[in-house]
Amino acid sequence: MFPPFGCCLPSEAPETFRRRHHERKLRMLTFWREGLERQLAALDATISTLRRQMDTPGDA
Repeated sequence: MFPPFGCCLPSEAPETFRRRHHERKLRMLTFWREGLERQLAALDATISTLRRQMDTPGDA
């Protein structure tokens, strides 16, 4: 099995290829971080709601 053509031998200058690679990597990592931040915000809200429910005397 060989990798697809063009993935190992960039047709552009190495500096340009490296910069584009780093830009793609940065976008990917930023995307992951934003997703994790959304999940963390949801967890914080859930924990806060649960604590409020536990502190409030009621019909639970």
